[in-house]
Amino acid sequence: MDGIARVFHVGIGQEFSKITSACDSAQKFDTVFIHAGLYKEGKIKIEKALVIIGEDGAVVSGANEVEVIEVFADSTIIQGIEVRDVGVSNLEDMAAIRISEADYVTIRDCRIIRAFFGIYLAKSHHGNIINNWVEGEAHDEYNSGNAIHLWYCNNAFIKGNTVLNHRDGIYLEFVENSVIRDNHSEGNLRYGLHFMFSNRDEYNNNTFIDNGAGVAVMFSKFIEMCYNRFEQNWGPASYGLLLKEIYDANVELNIFHGNTTGIHAEGATRIWFEYNEFRENGWALNVGGSCMNNKIIHNNFVSNTFDIVGNSRKQDVGFENNFWSDYSGYDIDHNGIGDIPHRPVKLFNYIINLVPEAIVLLRSPFVDLLSIAEKVSPVFTPDNIVDHKPSINKFDVRVN
Repeated sequence: MDGIARVFHVGIGQEFSKITSACDSAQKFDTVFIHAGLYKEGKIKIEKALVIIGEDGAVVSGANEVEVIEVFADSTIIQGIEVRDVGVSNLEDMAAIRISEADYVTIRDCRIIRAFFGIYLAKSHHGNIINNWVEGEAHDEYNSGNAIHLWYCNNAFIKGNTVLNHRDGIYLEFVENSVIRDNHSEGNLRYGLHFMFSNRDEYNNNTFIDNGAGVAVMFSKFIEMCYNRFEQNWGPASYGLLLKEIYDANVELNIFHGNTTGIHAEGATRIWFEYNEFRENGWALNVGGSCMNNKIIHNNFVSNTFDIVGNSRKQDVGFENNFWSDYSGYDIDHNGIGDIPHRPVKLFNYIINLVPEAIVLLRSPFVDLLSIAEKVSPVFTPDNIVDHKPSINKFDVRVN
């Protein structure tokens, strides 16, 4: 009957043996239900709004030759299928599921295994990418793609996904007014999450662990970064969070644990860092001389090799009321604020910037003598990187 959505079954012994045939026969807003089995049909094109649901064991394969599913229709839903073995090409970005100029598309509860690109949205707005598992086998950057890739998309909602072993876990380019929440990004070669030329976005409650670097936010503005975990991102050029040419952003209530560098900032302007915890990193915070008008307040700096490092004698950054585990002052009036200021930049930081090989002297008595001499008479370290009201007590920074 017209106006009533129908269900088209695909599988052995069902009405249709091929997904493509069922999609061709279905009308707008009908459902195509894919039963358990292995389907190899080349590229499947969705050109009308359909609900495509796979039961457990429904696997669609690209046979290592082709892109698997491409969606051109607004309001399409793809749920519960497994897509694997996508083709690899140096000429085009082949994806397990590609959304091309289609709005309000939902991809949820899918498994994507051995894909060049996993889920790829191009010029598609209001997309929902929810609770998917996207696992690749990337070995080098030049011939690998991204797990979730958005290009010229607005109002996207990316939630609850696990993205593993790609070039970038989640990549956003020219993406605005979007939310990235509750995702787990691990083992990606370059970045767990990568922003380029993207504005007014937020990412929160995500975990970035053991990536080439956790997150990179580049050439973007008005980004909210809250309640995330940046952990064990190690390497010679690895950061928990890289900020490059970014303006007017908030970095709040995040945990940076066990990274080579917690945050590395270049050209970062008007950034508010508050209630973050930097724990057991190599360098907790590296702020370049090109950074301007930033505020660092109520953060915990705990057991880092170096808390702060900068490449300029003058730094346009304000420190106030942070907790420093190596603070050696006192609080006679018991108001919770140290009675003498704390200078977090050590002279040895300055020396390492000039001569990186000097790091081999890190645990030597010579370094302790340098630190004592610089505290008595600061000459080389930035004279305005000082916390005049260091907190005696740690702040309660909790991230799920």
